Amino acid sequence: MSETLLAGISRTNEPRTMLRRFLALDALVTGVNALAYVAASGPLGRLLGVDATVLVELGVFLALFGAGVGFLASRRQPPQLPVKLVVEANLLWAVLSVAALALWFEPTTAGIVWIPLQALTVAGFAVLQWSALRAAATG
Repeated sequence: MSETLLAGISRTNEPRTMLRRFLALDALVTGVNALAYVAASGPLGRLLGVDATVLVELGVFLALFGAGVGFLASRRQPPQLPVKLVVEANLLWAVLSVAALALWFEPTTAGIVWIPLQALTVAGFAVLQWSALRAAATG
């Protein structure tokens, strides 16, 4: 991804700031999902066709993951290895979401739309974070 495109998306030309912003956005979206999955697991489970217990467990995991990503975003210069782990975890999440849709879940129509949409969003965060990390490393 070009640095010009990254700068446009992140509204800055400074690679470390780009990275921190993409991490912060990931942490925010992850935290909102975590809260929704835990607080509204029953209604969301019925809407998506996913067991409420699974949503609670995913919500707790996402809360912890989001807190870790938020911590990285708060660092002036996020360390490369943990950021790479976030990128890899996001890619794994995206792949497992699609696999779960195909292999384990019996989703409703809303679930069939939501699960790939959130997988694409998470994969998008991974691409943005990886691109910003590379720009920060060369900048």
